[in-house]
Amino acid sequence: MSDIFSDFRSLGLGDLSGADLYAEPERPQVKQAPPVVKEMIPVGEKDLLFDKSYDCPVCGQKFKNKTIRTGKNRLIRIERDLRQVYTPVDQVKYDVVACPNCGYAALTRYFDSPTRMQVEGVRKNICVNYRPQTWGEEYYTYEDARLRFQLALANAIAKMSKSSEKAYICLKTAFVLRGERDALDPAEPGYEEVKKQNEAMEMEYIEQAYDGFVQARLKETYPMCGMDEPTTDYLLAALAFEVGKLDVASKMVSTVLASRSASSHIKDKTRDLKDEIIEAVKKSAGK
Repeated sequence: MSDIFSDFRSLGLGDLSGADLYAEPERPQVKQAPPVVKEMIPVGEKDLLFDKSYDCPVCGQKFKNKTIRTGKNRLIRIERDLRQVYTPVDQVKYDVVACPNCGYAALTRYFDSPTRMQVEGVRKNICVNYRPQTWGEEYYTYEDARLRFQLALANAIAKMSKSSEKAYICLKTAFVLRGERDALDPAEPGYEEVKKQNEAMEMEYIEQAYDGFVQARLKETYPMCGMDEPTTDYLLAALAFEVGKLDVASKMVSTVLASRSASSHIKDKTRDLKDEIIEAVKKSAGK
């Protein structure tokens, strides 16, 4: 099994790497480091960024985090599992806010809102062990982004976040890996092997995201990670399809198509996914 938590150790948070991600309260044990690849950074990426100021809700220190300038990035497509692909900058690389002083990190939507108990959990499990990191001075590489998402995941475990938050971090980490793979140079020695390792690591995160959203759907209320119920059900269908659970994917597709509150956009994507499921079932039956 790929080690999706290997970077916890480089961040000084090795004690968290043996946890089961969605257990209550304890959590995943893993073993193999993510691939180190040479990436091609889009020309001018640094020009689309600025340093946004934050106040850390855990240690109280002020710090700056790189953020994409509004209106400077263009959305070119939305993939099956709702990954938004932008040009010229892969926007997901900048979705984590991380305090360089104490190690508190979270997805942007969750950064400012930890409860008092969650702050205590971060101080006890993150701050006392955190090894300060140096991120890119001009932009974040994919390696920087992966480490920052690992730090956000470690914090989510430490503060016992909802399953949906942890699942969302895993999903977005999968998106980072996919973007990293797209940025690989095919002319580099060992390209195929690195690509294969990257794909395996991405699938491990997709599986974790699927498991987390399954649990979240049973226990949590909507909106979930900013998504309404039909959108969440569609995403769960897409993730089920990607991990090979065609029966679950088919069931969730039917649920979305029967929903009166689902938007036309989500229903269109659901119909496309239904066609993919039908084709996959035919191929499976023909083996």
